[in-house]
Amino acid sequence: MKPQIIYFLLLPDLLLVDLAGPADAFLFANRISKKKLFELRYICAQPELESSLGLTLTSTLPLPSNIESDAWIVIPGTLCQTFDPTSSAARTSIQWLREQKHVNKLICICAGALIAAHAGHLQHKHATTHHSHLAELKAIDPSIQVDQHRIFVEDGALATSAGVTAGIDLCLHLISACHTPSLAVEVAQAMLIYFRRGSNDPQLSPWLMYRNHMHTAVHRAQDLLSRDPAYPWHLEELASKLGTSSRHLSRLFKEHTSISVIDYLNQLRVQLADQFLANTSWSIERVAEAAGFGSTRQFRRVWQAKHQTSPSRFQRNLVQHDDKH
Repeated sequence: MKPQIIYFLLLPDLLLVDLAGPADAFLFANRISKKKLFELRYICAQPELESSLGLTLTSTLPLPSNIESDAWIVIPGTLCQTFDPTSSAARTSIQWLREQKHVNKLICICAGALIAAHAGHLQHKHATTHHSHLAELKAIDPSIQVDQHRIFVEDGALATSAGVTAGIDLCLHLISACHTPSLAVEVAQAMLIYFRRGSNDPQLSPWLMYRNHMHTAVHRAQDLLSRDPAYPWHLEELASKLGTSSRHLSRLFKEHTSISVIDYLNQLRVQLADQFLANTSWSIERVAEAAGFGSTRQFRRVWQAKHQTSPSRFQRNLVQHDDKH
């Protein structure tokens, strides 16, 4: 599989954390997988630029005349009270971005959404940005449907995030969507970012929840479960793989995650079932089996406790929604 090419469009007064956080997330994915999943290219309208920390970046590439049809563009934010689109670098960058008519994925970090808005890429789109720039984003283009309470928002090929570290949350989401949730888990662990906040769901993803602890054995147990939640796990087998007793593992798991092993596993399985219901036409029985539940009855009970509705009704609502669109 060829690497996903990602262009980082950089402007003067670049907020370095908006660049380093997302870039490191993609590069950690490369290191952990031992594959070149992502190829990063840093482009700029001028040969060098001064960052928000006073550090000057000199190894950037010029704006390319053409980019690959499947490439992504990431726009990190800048350190500004109000973005000035009239500077020479801003005008050149906005014009270049405006010429990219069909971007495979446009990712805006923090105030990067303002640059994309000036280039016309946010017209009639749902988007967000740092809370201090929400009013400015609305003023640039009133057609933008600004979501002010979201960590990040996806609308088709557009993905925008709120300020600073929210860009890492967005990139973890993209890594999970393009590859596997377990890879995103490992990237988050490597970066010591154990909580991943979702886009439109106030609840945290079970793939990365309950990770804000430092107990190695419990993390190993979570890694085993998250890599294959549909496997018919028994507590004794899991404990054996960790070289401990089931009783000791149960106590450690509850102590460090505030949830039992079986409840944690069920959350992973429910998340799997959500994906099957949303992306297949499988029967409820097949979904239950594929997600690792021992019976359809158990699946309905666990799933309904989370969603407050039946999986079949949830599936029907999805079909109706797709038919309307």
